[in-house]
Amino acid sequence: MNYLKKHALYPPQIQESPHVDLGIIIVIPCHDEPDVVESVQALRDCKSTECAVEVIVVVNDSKISSPEIKQQNQLTINQLNEWIPRNSDDKFRCFALHHPNMSKKHAGVGLARKIGMDEAVRRLEQVGNPQGVIVCFDADSRCDANYLQEIERHFQTHSGTEACSIYFEHPTNGTAYSPEVYEAIVDYELYLRYYVHALRWAGFPHAYQTIGSSMAVRANAYQKQGGMNRRKAGEDFYFLHKFIPHGHFTELTTTRVIPSPRPSHRVPFGTGKAIGDLIESEKGYPAYHPNVFSDLQFFIKKINTLYEIKNESQINRFTNDLPDSIRTFLVQNNFPEKIKEIQTHTANPTTFRQRFFQWFNAFLVLKYVHHARDAYYASVPVCEAAEWLLNELDVKIETSAEARNLLDVFRRMDAKK
Repeated sequence: MNYLKKHALYPPQIQESPHVDLGIIIVIPCHDEPDVVESVQALRDCKSTECAVEVIVVVNDSKISSPEIKQQNQLTINQLNEWIPRNSDDKFRCFALHHPNMSKKHAGVGLARKIGMDEAVRRLEQVGNPQGVIVCFDADSRCDANYLQEIERHFQTHSGTEACSIYFEHPTNGTAYSPEVYEAIVDYELYLRYYVHALRWAGFPHAYQTIGSSMAVRANAYQKQGGMNRRKAGEDFYFLHKFIPHGHFTELTTTRVIPSPRPSHRVPFGTGKAIGDLIESEKGYPAYHPNVFSDLQFFIKKINTLYEIKNESQINRFTNDLPDSIRTFLVQNNFPEKIKEIQTHTANPTTFRQRFFQWFNAFLVLKYVHHARDAYYASVPVCEAAEWLLNELDVKIETSAEARNLLDVFRRMDAKK
């Protein structure tokens, strides 16, 4: 409970005592979302779990939100307050928390997730279950019927897991959205999967999907790593990479989250922004050039030799032999000083490599990728990049190399089918 004393922003918000068998709490941030009841209903329709389940919906807006958004949020609260009594029982409960007029500086999805996740910690601690699971979902997402069962089973089976990503698939056809939206989401999801697999091909050890609607964490691990951040976008990336480097991170691939493909410009990056930009541009989604990852692979393969290098002149010679995209990036990031610092704190090649990737982490890798794109290798169409990578991985493309077919290949790889 020390975490809550230091980091929780609010006192207890739910007065009703939790079920003694509470084991899973799903947290949903909700800002100007007209269909959140459908998302909660999808969770209610899931097959039953052994443990009790709670859903916490954090309906929020800021001091500068428009009257229309505030009106929608109040309507959402009213709808949830009508839905909850009709659909709750001992094993499944839902709570709606209303946080209007949050500060302009901090209001956003990160803060909303934090409010709900901190409350989830409090309730799991209240029943003496710090190993309980906090799940992140979105107000416009859906899921398979076995979603809750598989989350429960995954954390029971993998007792050492502190956090996990959950397999997802955006809808790629239907009548809910325009054909342009479905075409755009195919390109964007293909890009997401290409990027992670390209990093793995290059040898980066911490490459995983980090999707806010598709992740889960144990309550005690959440507290140990300082909880959720208050970022307005990218909160999922920064949050999960607190856990990934420590080795107790897994992938849950036996169920499916179905995130929304809808366009949005409410955040500076992410799915909604990408889809909106794609539709406006009427061009295919750009992907990082294969050479970005080829250069990265060349560098990572040589990492172990750095442990034996003992002076700055040798480090400089090592750096000069690297491809230009890597070499210039490392020079900008004080590479010799960092290597000497890592050497000072490691006693063998294994710990050197572990500490190296604590420095050359997912954030720094992404900065390198952007550096290489901006200064050396212009982006290419996502289908071209994806086809190159599948060839490098010796994965056969049984049909034409169109975006939908390529996405199906990557999905099968990620779902371990």
